[in-house]
Amino acid sequence: MSNLDWIILIVTLFGIIIYGVYKSTHTKNLDGYFLGNNTMPWYLVLLSIMGTQASAITFLSAPGQAYTDGMRFVQYYFGLPLAMIVICIFFVPVFRKLKVYTAYEFLENRFDVKTRTFTSALFLISRGLSTGISIYAPSIILSSLLGWNIYYTNLVMGGLLIIYTMTGGAKAVAYTQQLQLIIIIAGMFLAGYMVVHLLPEGMGFTEALKSAGQKGKMNIITNGMKGNHFDWKDKYNIWSGVIGGFFLALSYFGTDQSQVGRYLTAKDDKGSKIGLLMNGLIKVPMQFLILLVGVLVFSFYQYHKAPVYFDDANVIAAKKTTYKDSLITLEQQYNIATVNQNVTEQNEIRAQYKSVIKKALPGQDANDTNYIFLRFVVDNLPKGLVGLLIAMIFLASWGSIAAALNALASCTVVDFHKKFINKTCTEEKDYSISRWYTFGWGIFCIIIAMFAQNIGNSLIEAVNILGSLFYGIILGIFLVAFWIKHVRGNAVFTAAVIAQLLIFVIYKLDIISFLWLNVVGAVLVIMLSLLLQPLMPGSKKTVAA
Repeated sequence: MSNLDWIILIVTLFGIIIYGVYKSTHTKNLDGYFLGNNTMPWYLVLLSIMGTQASAITFLSAPGQAYTDGMRFVQYYFGLPLAMIVICIFFVPVFRKLKVYTAYEFLENRFDVKTRTFTSALFLISRGLSTGISIYAPSIILSSLLGWNIYYTNLVMGGLLIIYTMTGGAKAVAYTQQLQLIIIIAGMFLAGYMVVHLLPEGMGFTEALKSAGQKGKMNIITNGMKGNHFDWKDKYNIWSGVIGGFFLALSYFGTDQSQVGRYLTAKDDKGSKIGLLMNGLIKVPMQFLILLVGVLVFSFYQYHKAPVYFDDANVIAAKKTTYKDSLITLEQQYNIATVNQNVTEQNEIRAQYKSVIKKALPGQDANDTNYIFLRFVVDNLPKGLVGLLIAMIFLASWGSIAAALNALASCTVVDFHKKFINKTCTEEKDYSISRWYTFGWGIFCIIIAMFAQNIGNSLIEAVNILGSLFYGIILGIFLVAFWIKHVRGNAVFTAAVIAQLLIFVIYKLDIISFLWLNVVGAVLVIMLSLLLQPLMPGSKKTVAA
């Protein structure tokens, strides 16, 4: 990057931190640190909800996902608007009426302590693991730009995020996300404009989409059919998106504390609902446009030479091994195939090149999908804009990870520390303990980030797969709590444990694609609860009205 890019990057990042700390002069108690004293207007709630979703993974990995697999990933979001309506009707009023810090407090009122603790533990495991992957995403940028070892960049990025979150709490997250999203949206529009601007003369936006469509990249709606039957292993189609995506969104926004904590910061019930409903309206077109940038990048590389492999750091490392000559030979063959416009041969050489990278760097993930958009930005965009777009990806990461660390700390303090370790903490002690739990979860997530390079999927896909392993079970518990009043704690707890084990088995056997795990998990909890309740007549807990 140029000196101008570094200046823009550093000024933007430090400006955001200073702004967040300045705006977060909240009361030193749990209300201030976790709920922002319930003072957030609806538009800040909306920006905070969107900012929590829009991690670096979204802006770094999603364009690469579209580049390799087309637009069909957008179907994953089709169930989200309906989920927002259901959450506004059934979830928000309950949480706000009970004045809870975490969503899982409600489960103790409805069932018992062990059900609350188990559900909160599932959230902590799933969110802790996915936050670790989220820390790895911006580390990719630092590693690629500076040539640092990915382990060092994980430490640097994780350390900055811990300081950022411990300093600010919920208000810092909400206020900085306001600026972050403005910069992010502007940056993505600029990136899309620049891709079209760099296309050959006479080729505009429409022609670029037509070119990509001819290569199968404009596959916005797919039916999941394989021959004469429905393919349950097909990851993204209209049915898995609307049904599986609905269940995933219902669990994520309705029961995941990283999101529940965002809309509980609102001034009132109306503010929470407007923020959620607006998110349902905006999220699908926003994600569509982000994926569309990836399709435009694909079109760009139809008329400009694409790298044989997009992860430059891996190439540099691999060329320090005995496989250097093999890589150079393949690069020469690739250049000839590019000149001859032999697309089939180019693809074959790319596959061979990736295979050699795997041999040269055993244990390293050779999947370069997550580097496609970053490589395009660094190689092709003008000075200044490169720094802005990379700052944009960092900002997205900081907003979402800070919200996740805040949620992990809140659950640990409220659902475990104050429940089992120290029930009589003062407000000042609560605040101090919360910050230390934030620090602890930050360290845990950095450790997870160290192993994220061996995931093998695009990061955006990996995070959603991980969430789908747990979200269906968590959602099932809440659905039983809301709608099946005669089922009590022992039955739903046992059902949830059995269902979680079955989900792990189903995933391991690769029976269905990951989005359907959310549906299956929720249905299993409901059905098993109904079957087990008559067998547990000893439960005397009064069901909450």
